[in-house]
Amino acid sequence: MDSDLIKLVNRLQDTFSNLGGELDMPQLVVVGSQSAGKSSVLENIVGRDFLPRGQGIVTRRPLVLQLIHTAVPDPSSSPPAYTEWAQFLHVDKRFTDFGEVRREIEQETFRVAGQNKGISKLPISLRIYSPNVLDLTLVDLPGLTKIPVGDQPSDIERQIRSLVTEYISRPNSVILAVSPANVDLANSDSLKLARSVDPQGRRTLGVLTKLDLMDAGTNALDVLTGRVYPLKLGFIGVVNRSQQDIISEKSMPDALDSETEFFKNHPAYRNIAHKNGTKYLARTLNQVLMNHIRDKLPDMKARLNTLMGQAQQELNLFGDGAIFGDKNQQGALILRLMNQFAHDFVASIEGTKVDMSTKELSGGARIYYIFNDVFGHALASLDSSAGLDSQDIRTAIRNSTGPRPSLFVPEAAFDLLVKPQIKLLEPPSLRCVELVYEELVKICHNCTSMELERFPRLHAQLIECVSELLRERLGPTSEYAQSLIEIQAAYINTNHPAFISGSAAAAQAATSPVPRSSTPSRPISADATNGAPMPEDGDESSSEEVTGVNGVSSRDGRSVSSTLHDRVRTTGSTTAAGAPTKSSSKSHHGPRHSSVLPPSQSHAQPGAPGTSPHTARETFLNYFFGQNGPGPIAGSSVERSNAGTAPLPTGRDMSSAEAPGPTGLMAGKRTLDGNNAAYDMRSLGKHIEAVSSSDSSSQMTQREEMETSLIRSLIASYFSIVRQSIQDLIPKAIMHFLVNHSTQQVQNRLVATLYKPELFAELLNEDEGLVAERTRVKALLDAYKEAFKTLSDINLKPI
Repeated sequence: MDSDLIKLVNRLQDTFSNLGGELDMPQLVVVGSQSAGKSSVLENIVGRDFLPRGQGIVTRRPLVLQLIHTAVPDPSSSPPAYTEWAQFLHVDKRFTDFGEVRREIEQETFRVAGQNKGISKLPISLRIYSPNVLDLTLVDLPGLTKIPVGDQPSDIERQIRSLVTEYISRPNSVILAVSPANVDLANSDSLKLARSVDPQGRRTLGVLTKLDLMDAGTNALDVLTGRVYPLKLGFIGVVNRSQQDIISEKSMPDALDSETEFFKNHPAYRNIAHKNGTKYLARTLNQVLMNHIRDKLPDMKARLNTLMGQAQQELNLFGDGAIFGDKNQQGALILRLMNQFAHDFVASIEGTKVDMSTKELSGGARIYYIFNDVFGHALASLDSSAGLDSQDIRTAIRNSTGPRPSLFVPEAAFDLLVKPQIKLLEPPSLRCVELVYEELVKICHNCTSMELERFPRLHAQLIECVSELLRERLGPTSEYAQSLIEIQAAYINTNHPAFISGSAAAAQAATSPVPRSSTPSRPISADATNGAPMPEDGDESSSEEVTGVNGVSSRDGRSVSSTLHDRVRTTGSTTAAGAPTKSSSKSHHGPRHSSVLPPSQSHAQPGAPGTSPHTARETFLNYFFGQNGPGPIAGSSVERSNAGTAPLPTGRDMSSAEAPGPTGLMAGKRTLDGNNAAYDMRSLGKHIEAVSSSDSSSQMTQREEMETSLIRSLIASYFSIVRQSIQDLIPKAIMHFLVNHSTQQVQNRLVATLYKPELFAELLNEDEGLVAERTRVKALLDAYKEAFKTLSDINLKPI
């Protein structure tokens, strides 16, 4: 029964070694310093030379040695059966020549540990069948060293100690501490290391070698009897073959006989000879191992029970492969996985998922972050007047009044300018839709489970189905977000309460008194148009506070009013006697000129009294267009007094040294080729283009600055209203059209698309690696169950 117990442990050890089990099997671990005789002890126990020999470190990988006792074969059998043989777990071959066993150990060591005397933790499993051995399981470990030799690693001592400690620290291991007798026991590395893991010496057996090499007059009797270093399992002395015996190929039976004679004839050991020697050591080890196994059976059963539960739980995660033949079970599994996937998708968005991350934002929290931080900051960073400079605003104001000047800032100019600014809200809105869509796709990819990972095709189809649903909703959501911007730009509601307060504030700032410009006083001798005396400065102070388009004081304060140009005229001489008064009267009440046409200004010239440079045809044009057209007051007293400081007039090449010609839009303007184009209507386009290019670099008047500032304030006020509305509506639209619709329809879409019997076999195609892992776990579970049953049966037998 005892031999069967050891064989059972050996079989379990082989099984779990192949399957990767974690069951700690009872075994004997041989520990000792280098050249202490560990390999020789094992060879004496086996009775064969099969271990590598040489100088320095030879054992560089753990050797798990299983000795199995076999019956003596019948010599009359034909063909004759092998008496002894060896088998490796990594080679499917039976070795009868133990010289080949040594070479195989060396080759396997070189294959894994290399040629540089390094070590490896990967064990070599060797099983020896012989009628001359007892059932044992031993582990031969590399010898303990102090310093690296040759090309050994610099930390070879630490590596070996770590490897030995890993084996001897297991509670189910019996430590076989080998120490040479010709070295003081206090310097034994094996006993020191064994004491670190077994301080009470309950599972440590001491072996003394080289008793025949001790100095004359000394012996190890006190050590063998336990008076020096007590161990529960005691000390056993052995005598191995010397190097000379190995060279002379002394047989193992002769070596064992010599050992027996040594103990019987030695005066110090003759009384304890029956408790020493290799044969006694083998019997003791066999008995110790069986007792140890018997003592550890309850712990082994408890450990097996735990391992069975873990293996069963792992196998449940892999699922049962028996369902693949039943369509009903396949459909139920697919439907359950679909529902779980849809539930995880919705729970991730709503924040009700169980295993949510605490390290970073995930799921619906990222969508909120997009709405509040990303989208909100993008809208807040937009400038309401981006792309609008003062010249653009002035041009828009002029274009919106047509041929007439405006009393106030035209509303058409405000509509024209604010609509492109509203369009600036469209790119951030569409980008917000895309970011939410991308987050939903990420959430979809993160919805998985261990069971769903069994079926990669089903998982891929679930993700593709949900992604297709999201792509379908991306278009309508983007279109609606774009339509919200277009709706805001379609109708400019200037009656909005917030805009009224903003515009009122802007109007108040615009209508505040403008500081009087430092205009020098006009000469008293200056005459008004048509010879009428000019009013005093105090009489017209209110009408002169606002400056005209070209820097000339305006009387009625209207924007770009060309009537001022007709009312205030200065000439260097008195008006011609034949000049009709009707012309002057018409100049006051004739058609108003629009600010669209840039003003042209003649050079300020002193006129000779009593002379007039104007022709009769020009007088007619002045009657129709006004004396000076939309240009500034030609030869006015203001210009004469400010000849040195007034800004350069626009629309006129001031670098020309020619004598000034007639003033007005259509009169006296010389083109680039030097021809007089006053009467050529075809040159009007060139005239406007030349004036516009020159006017763009001129400074704005106070009136224009006031209007520009007012337009900017109104645009900023209305843009703020629209931005707040868009910041509120876009997230609502995304939640309605994209997020909520997807969460409501995801389960229906999955079932309608994938729940088809003809797709079951394809969707439930498992990964090959997972199938192999499930097979391994199932085999391991079966081995655990079989081992537990076997140990239970043995425990029931009387011992």
